[in-house]
Amino acid sequence: MLDINFNQIIEMIEKRKNNAYRKVNEEMILLYLEVGKFLYELRENSNYGDKITTKASDFMKNNYPNIKGFTKRNIERMIQFYSTYKDDEIATPLVTQLFWTNNLLILSGAKSKEGRHFYLKLS
Repeated sequence: MLDINFNQIIEMIEKRKNNAYRKVNEEMILLYLEVGKFLYELRENSNYGDKITTKASDFMKNNYPNIKGFTKRNIERMIQFYSTYKDDEIATPLVTQLFWTNNLLILSGAKSKEGRHFYLKLS
C-alpha cells in the first residue's frame, strides 16, 4: 500500500490562500492611493478645500453604508498617503506589499523620505 502524505494538499491550500490575501491587500492599497489621488486633486482644484474629506465621508456613509473604511479620518489618511508617495518611485511599489496599518505606522513614524524608505525596505 502507498503511504500518501495528504498534508501536501493542506500546504497547497495555505499557499494559495496566502497568495490571494497578498493580492487582495495589494488591490486595497492601490485603491487607497487612487482614492487619495482623486480627493487630493479635487481638494486642490476646487473651493471645497479640507471640507472634501467630510463631504466624501458623508457621501459614502449615506449612500453606501455597507462599504467600510471611508471615515473622515481614513479618507484624510488616504489623501496624506497619496500626497506623501505620489512622486516617490522607490516607495510606491513597496507600499503595496504592506498592510494598510503598517503603512500608516510608517507614514506617521518616519518623517523623512529616507526614513520611510528604510522601513518600507525592512518590511
